[in-house]
Amino acid sequence: MSIKNLCIKNVVTVKPGTKIEDVTRLMEEKNLGSVIVCEDGTDWKELGIRGAKDFGIVTDRDIALKVINNRLDPKTTIIDKIMTKRNLVVLREDMGLCEALDEVRHAAVRRFPVIDAEGNLQGIITIDDIIRLLAREMADIEQVLENESPLL
Repeated sequence: MSIKNLCIKNVVTVKPGTKIEDVTRLMEEKNLGSVIVCEDGTDWKELGIRGAKDFGIVTDRDIALKVINNRLDPKTTIIDKIMTKRNLVVLREDMGLCEALDEVRHAAVRRFPVIDAEGNLQGIITIDDIIRLLAREMADIEQVLENESPLL
């Protein structure tokens, strides 16, 4: 199964320079744990599989820890100051699940933008999404084993 079939398609993005307060309001309104930070029309293909410094992702954890620990004012501080831009792993939608897992295995992140062959942002997938999928698959396998097992 390809990442295209597994990722969340409605990705919420914000532009660099957006105030943290505006991002947190958006995240609350849409019940999101993260948003992608990029300019409209970002050519994600140029980023390769590893991200580039001008693009990033910001999570609710980034906001909670970095704003408080650094005593930042969310009304005046822009999201660029706290977004995660290192180790940004970008997955291709044509990757199979095993290939994607190989790519993210050593990444210390849980959320991954997904791009198409032209480099356009197509979705996002999280480790939580992958774990839920694998749990469903394991339950299906368990059912097959149960149906095939002899009655004792």
